[in-house]
Amino acid sequence: AEYMGLARRFFAEHDARLGVTTTIKYVTGSVEAACNLGLADGIIDLVETGTTMEAAGLQAIADVIVSQTVLIANPKRLQSLPHRRLVDIVHQRIQGFLTAQQNCMVTYNITRDKLKEAAAITPGHDSPTITPLEDAHMVSVTSMVKKCDVGEIMD
Repeated sequence: AEYMGLARRFFAEHDARLGVTTTIKYVTGSVEAACNLGLADGIIDLVETGTTMEAAGLQAIADVIVSQTVLIANPKRLQSLPHRRLVDIVHQRIQGFLTAQQNCMVTYNITRDKLKEAAAITPGHDSPTITPLEDAHMVSVTSMVKKCDVGEIMD
């Protein structure tokens, strides 16, 4: 119901300016298929990345609303230690997920004498993981790096 109201307000402004009337229907499921099946001229959908939309051959033409997800806690309930711990756990998991979305792990082998240089290039989140190898002159380095930087770093 909330999204239907947003859609109505969005189109009311455009309809008045263009002198047209937009018909809005609520559907569930894979709404991206509605255009390809000839059931709709356009759709309004809640989109995070747009991958499914693009796979259906669609493209975004306007933002109905730009939103964000927030974690909200009742301040009175936060005074309770069990509740506070639960909120902290949820917050840590969300932060971990966001960190994982932006980063990836790389693992490579390097001679021990180049370890200091390598650690400077791939310092990781806190520190790289260094694992000795069978050859005492070699180590394996595992480090977290930004996904957008991984190609350049590994070159």
